Amino acid sequence: MKSQSKPGIIYLAGPAILCAVAAFAFVAWRNVAASSTTAGDARSVYNGKCASCHGRDGRARSAKAKREHARDMTTAEWQDSVSDERIYNSISNGKGKMPAFKRKLSDAQIDELVSYVRRLRR
Repeated sequence: MKSQSKPGIIYLAGPAILCAVAAFAFVAWRNVAASSTTAGDARSVYNGKCASCHGRDGRARSAKAKREHARDMTTAEWQDSVSDERIYNSISNGKGKMPAFKRKLSDAQIDELVSYVRRLRR
């Protein structure tokens, strides 16, 4: 007597495997796209989202910056007192009058902004 295989298992497992491969490919593609952010991109994001309050140079010297009490991010004192994690959290979740950007920027863009803020140090 021949043993009979159960084709139903193959038919059920096939789509599941296909979905898993597609999900993995999408996540890998998204990570590659996000990691391709360059310093120029970070500057562009900073100028578009942050410079109106903190200034293009990070010194927060404009009338709007003074009115909103925006932080001067260039001083050695501030740079030494704040961790990368705190900067990341402030960008992501907002702080005081600063809006949250977690729904507007990817994690990679926020990471790049943290690095960009560090480069503003005088």
